[in-house]
Order: sequence, then structure tokens, then C-alpha cells
Amino acid sequence: MNPFIRIENISYTYPDAGQPALDGLSLEIIPGSFVAVLGANGSGKSTLAKHLNAILTPDAGRVLVDGMDTADEQNLLPIRRRVGMVFQNPDNQIVANVVEDDVAFAPENLGVEPAQIRRRVDEALRQVGMYEYRLHAPHLLSGGQKQRVAIAGVLAMEPQVLVLDEPTAMLDPRGRREVIAAAETLCRQRGITVVLITHHMEEAARADRLLVMDRGRIVMDGAPRDVFTRGQALRALGLDVPETTALIQRLNAAGMALPADALSPEDCAAAIEEALCH
Repeated sequence: MNPFIRIENISYTYPDAGQPALDGLSLEIIPGSFVAVLGANGSGKSTLAKHLNAILTPDAGRVLVDGMDTADEQNLLPIRRRVGMVFQNPDNQIVANVVEDDVAFAPENLGVEPAQIRRRVDEALRQVGMYEYRLHAPHLLSGGQKQRVAIAGVLAMEPQVLVLDEPTAMLDPRGRREVIAAAETLCRQRGITVVLITHHMEEAARADRLLVMDRGRIVMDGAPRDVFTRGQALRALGLDVPETTALIQRLNAAGMALPADALSPEDCAAAIEEALCH
């Protein structure tokens, strides 16, 4: 399958910065995949996210979205229709006093026909499980609900890629679960490509592919089950492993023989039960 996003040896340095935020980074993202990006603070993961829909453009190299170069200003609108961004703070992304009006804001500004806007708004809210709240005031919603409304606002533009830049950083555990479940559903059931920037190991474990960044480069790239078995290397980068992985490692150190790649609580529990029964 041809990549929808192709990043070719890009570098980027913020003004007055002493070192590049991205340093010779190359990456391909195929349609329909769920990619999580991990890294310590300052590793470049949010800078990478902003290059995916031309919020930033590289100093060197190039980023192609559906074959379009992000450095070409004529491509800006079509690229941002294809690649939608959701950021950390949902309050900064909500602009209307009624949920459905907020979701309609972007397609209205794109000049979409009213009947199409109605369809898009209803469909987007259903996709994130917020349709029953369509007439509510956003300020009365929980943090997780607000973030799902923000996601719906991006979905109403009918993007092919959804980039989530630490969308759960300001949410409680319940809100985090709501947002990640919504993202996973959009990918698995709707075929939308999801790129999740996160510092939560349990969220990254839900992805198909995991990228680990350090000093502007991708230093690990693989399935979460493979990456998280490299606990020592991750800790050297200031990262950790999911709680299930850490538990299995401790049990194995105590003499059990459990599979190191049991990431979900269900897989971990099943592995422990099977070992105890034998």
C-alpha cells in the first residue's frame, strides 16, 4: 500500500534554538494505520505532528501529503482538509455555545452546503459518541466529552488523517479512556488514519505501530509488543513501559515464565492464569 504521508529527510530548527527539533527524520504512514509517537519532553514529537498538516514546514527535506508538498502554499487548504489536528486543551478548540454549532463551524467556513453540514455534524457526533449532547453547552461537559467534541469538529471536515497531539494530557483517567476509545474506533471501524502523540504508555500500547523519538530522530519503530520488550533502552531515553509489561517483568524475575508481550490487562491476566494453572 502506498503511503499517504511521506516524510523525506526533514530537519527543522526553531528560531534562536541551539539545536534542531527535527534532525534528518524520514517516515512513511500508510492509510488506515494507528501510529503512536512517544518521546521525552523536547524529543520533537509535537514538532513532527505540526509538520503533518503544514502548521510548520521543514528547513530541509520535504513532507508529502497525498502527493502534495506541504511547502507549496497552494496546497495548504487541501492538505488541511485531509489532515485534521486536535491539540491538548479542548477549551482552546471550542468556539461556539452549542455543541452542534461548534462542530459545524469548520465546514461552514469551507462553504459546504447546509444539508451536507447537517449530515456531517450528525455523523461526526455519532462517531465520537456525543450525538445525544448535540444541543448541550460545551462548558457543561467533562474534559473527555469536550475533547470528543473537538475531534468531531475535525471529523466534520472529513479528513483522511487525524493527528492527536497529546489530546489526553489535561484529562482525568476516565476522560483519557473516552478519547482513546473514540480514536481507536475511528481507525478500526472507519478506516481513518490516526497519529497519536502521547506520553502515556497504555495509550501507545493500543496502536498498530509505535515510534519512539529522541533529539529529533526516530530511534525505535515497530509494533508496541516489540518496542515495549526493550525496557532498558526505553528507560535510557527517559521513558517507561506499560504497567502490565512492568508487572510481567517483575514476575519473570521472580521465577515465572510469562510472555513479555502481553500488553493489555486482559492478555496479562490470561497469561498469569495460564501459568498458575500449569
